[in-house]
Amino acid sequence: MNRTEEAIIESFWQLLEEKPFNKITVQNIVERCEVNRNTFYYHFQDIPTLAQQSVKRWVDEVIETHYEFGSPLTCLIPLTEEFIKRKEAFKHLYFSSQRDDFMRYTDHLAYHVVRLYMKQDSHYISISNQEKEMIVHLYKCLLIGIILDWLESDTNYDLSLFVKNICQLFERFPRQ
Repeated sequence: MNRTEEAIIESFWQLLEEKPFNKITVQNIVERCEVNRNTFYYHFQDIPTLAQQSVKRWVDEVIETHYEFGSPLTCLIPLTEEFIKRKEAFKHLYFSSQRDDFMRYTDHLAYHVVRLYMKQDSHYISISNQEKEMIVHLYKCLLIGIILDWLESDTNYDLSLFVKNICQLFERFPRQ
């Protein structure tokens, strides 16, 4: 990705932290990153395309940055911290016309993170691939549900603390 695209994407994230998705205009973006409209349209078809590519890029960066996991806690806390860093932006995306794209990429992120964790956790070596996929699906849905609940509650609770407490609760139960 070139510097101009990065500047446009970063300007979009900044604006998304400040105001709802439907209030962001191409003019806002180009003024923020000091490029002209033609430059914006050279790189992105429209703002929804920019939003989609921005979220996808964020997901890819999170996966690349947090690819080694030791426990559910060390897997999920960095992920929740990434959501917290951009919580206003994610609230604005979640409550916008881009909700479906945001949810698709969030689902992809959660699935990938849980799957990577399961590959490294020795407790899951002895179960069948079908059982592993069922557990991945369960934990992915749990993680997505927690994130959605946090967004629906207007991010009014400490997501990291909640996830930490859930992980500690799960660790108290013996595995078979």
